[in-house]
Amino acid sequence: MITATDLKNGTSFILDGNPHRVLKYTHQKIGRGGANVKLTLRNLQTGSLVEKTFSPHHKFDEISTAKRSLQFLYRDDNHAVFIDPQSYEQVEIPHAVVGDDINYIKEGQDIDILFWGDKPLSVEIPSKVKLRVTETTPGVKGNSATNIFKSAKLENGLEVKVPLFVKKNDYLHIDTRTGEYLERVS
Repeated sequence: MITATDLKNGTSFILDGNPHRVLKYTHQKIGRGGANVKLTLRNLQTGSLVEKTFSPHHKFDEISTAKRSLQFLYRDDNHAVFIDPQSYEQVEIPHAVVGDDINYIKEGQDIDILFWGDKPLSVEIPSKVKLRVTETTPGVKGNSATNIFKSAKLENGLEVKVPLFVKKNDYLHIDTRTGEYLERVS
């Protein structure tokens, strides 16, 4: 058991039957009243954020999570399949856990995955990825005076808005949080 005052940033514990991780911890003492512990938490199963306030003596069950680096193999209708490079064990992770992040993972790429025991909780991908343009219309000469964008299809199937100077087979950095174009890469 762990008390509310021991829930520092990064600590994982069980709240209402779900694993949560502390993102922000604040201990508040107001005048003659009792102290409170205010927490900003991330539900590790759903990814949602919640703010909760507890008395300092409130107790929780602590859990241990482990981050493992796995290599992405392929995806099917229900799962993304990864392999552990040390044991060569294949791990199937449901699309509900991976979410839209699967669109930014390439075959053979190493990805950090957070586990609670044998249960995968979340996938950590880089904030930007390098992807190749497979289809785009050519830019029209003379339209470069203002910030005009055109549509481009990337190797992962996503469509993004890009500047006119981007051509087919160019490599781009794409922000994985927003899905937007960041820059052209040589």
